[in-house]
Amino acid sequence: MSNEKLTALSDAGVSIWLDDLSRERLNTGNLAELIRDWNVTGVTTNPTIFANALSKGEAYDEQVRELAARGADVNATVREITTTDVRNAADVFRDVHAATNGVDGRVSIEVDPRLAHDTEKTIAEAQDLWKTVDRPNLMVKIPATVAGLPAITKVLAEGINVNVTLIFSIERYQAVMDAFIEGVEQAKANGHDISQLHSVASFFVSRVDTEIDKRLDKLGTEDAKALRGQAAVANARLAYQAYLDAFGTDRWKALADAGANAQRPLWASTGVKDPSYSDTLYVDDLVAPNTVNTMPEKTLRAVADHGKIEGDKVTGTAEEAQEVFDALTDLGIDLDDVFKVLEDEGVEKFEKSWTELLETVSGQLQKAKG
Repeated sequence: MSNEKLTALSDAGVSIWLDDLSRERLNTGNLAELIRDWNVTGVTTNPTIFANALSKGEAYDEQVRELAARGADVNATVREITTTDVRNAADVFRDVHAATNGVDGRVSIEVDPRLAHDTEKTIAEAQDLWKTVDRPNLMVKIPATVAGLPAITKVLAEGINVNVTLIFSIERYQAVMDAFIEGVEQAKANGHDISQLHSVASFFVSRVDTEIDKRLDKLGTEDAKALRGQAAVANARLAYQAYLDAFGTDRWKALADAGANAQRPLWASTGVKDPSYSDTLYVDDLVAPNTVNTMPEKTLRAVADHGKIEGDKVTGTAEEAQEVFDALTDLGIDLDDVFKVLEDEGVEKFEKSWTELLETVSGQLQKAKG
């Protein structure tokens, strides 16, 4: 009972991942249903998703009571709750993981966002999450901050799958791919089976339009208005060309011949923020082979209902995409500043959500202790 639009998306080489996870989804069988009927082949989580899940309903009450009785503090409780959800989701995706030879069936969990600018602590946290969840189809999310780059290499070198998150600019994306390739080289040297090592690079989409549109609106000219809603798709299309370039080198081919899997681009933040745009914009216009699109359920259902899936809309579009960026620069939009603001905001938002998560759980622990 598969949806034809979602099937067309899968057939075009796009893996559909759900950008959400909760105990309720697991307990009700909703996640299993999305896999069976909606072509969902993976799940991504982040601090905001967990903060939302914990603040609603009673699905976590029993586990919180047990942890309170054991004297667990708030940090240990959050770790136990989130890794339990991720482990159980990984088990739900076990068959997908096997059927796709490890390409899909992936579940991602993020390192504590407060460590985004600390390389060593990020590495230690990633190692700990990998051991705690203890599932081969886990991906540990590491932010693409300057401090995150060496952590990405080190974690991959230990045979741990990585989802690199919070990528906004082409320049940083190229650094991420370099860090990935170096990590695979080190993993091979360390004796790991690199055919089992998988990674995605989460390139954020909608937030680019939100920030650039705001600056275009401030300019208010006709030329500025004409560029609204174009930057995010153009940025992602340039990223795809960068991906083709990075994985077309002799250096990469040597690893591919040894069984290595290329790091796939993942389009993240694909829920449309501006109601004047099509709610399937960041899916329809970013169809390309060997990519992942992680969507909130609302976007997934919109695509299933009225998405316009017309095959590959990305390959060969880099020149046209560059024209959009040249036009933005001509208008005085400072793109370096845009990407810096977006990265800083991205880290701050996840830190804020993590704090909310800690506060929610702290309140639940107090209640459980009576």
